[in-house]
Amino acid sequence: MSYFTLSNGEKLYYEETGKGSQTILLLHGWTNTHEVYEPIMPAIRKHAGCITYDHRGHGKSKAANHDHVTMDTLAGDLNELIRGLGLRDITLLGWSMGAGVCLNYMAIYGCDALRQVILCDMTPRQLNDENWKLGLYQGKYTKEDMERDKDKDFYTLYKNFAIGAMPRLAKVPGFLLRRPLKKILAACDEDVLKSLGTDMKVRDFREGVEKITVPVHYFYAVPGSLFCPELADWYREHVHAPFEAVAFNNSTHMMLNDHPDQFAQEVIKVLEK
Repeated sequence: MSYFTLSNGEKLYYEETGKGSQTILLLHGWTNTHEVYEPIMPAIRKHAGCITYDHRGHGKSKAANHDHVTMDTLAGDLNELIRGLGLRDITLLGWSMGAGVCLNYMAIYGCDALRQVILCDMTPRQLNDENWKLGLYQGKYTKEDMERDKDKDFYTLYKNFAIGAMPRLAKVPGFLLRRPLKKILAACDEDVLKSLGTDMKVRDFREGVEKITVPVHYFYAVPGSLFCPELADWYREHVHAPFEAVAFNNSTHMMLNDHPDQFAQEVIKVLEK
């Protein structure tokens, strides 16, 4: 077990494994932990040094929760980790919220430490309006929906999110679903989750996408669940660096669970470029 001490004294749990001339740093999503990448690690660690960590308020970094945690906070944490571990020329992979952290990091700190970036099933803007239909819940979540959500209890909001990410959960009786979802939430700090959930929804990284200077690989789900497959076309049009998109067919937002073997092989292909 390793902990990285941040400038404010709080600690982030991280793991280093694997070997190779390259390094890949993997960022997990909202309410997840570094363990979400365990299914792909046996394959990837044969090709590169791998670093995973738990964001503030998540998993073994749950106690790192004393600040008001926003996407800027997580981008700052990522920058401290990269600098503190002396990482250069790395492949940065983010899935879901982790991809949002990657976008925010590049917007604030640039791409000098990066070799390339892999963004997995994440929109640059979650709120939809008449001019943007590529946000959360396949283009249906609006500012008005966000206002209505303020009156809902947090478990209900999370359950709706989980069903959005994995539609098959809608068929599970509520009393059976409650225990596993509560277990996931118990591994995180609720205040941090609330703060990040709200902050993510109001962010807009679209301009930053056009300023990325390293190759971008976008992994996306078809037919998808939280986000539309058409996002790949938007990224292709707005990324001015080298770009490629990889579709995961018959997949939900949980592509890591739906197709772990394909995910691992596609990451290896990127590392071998």
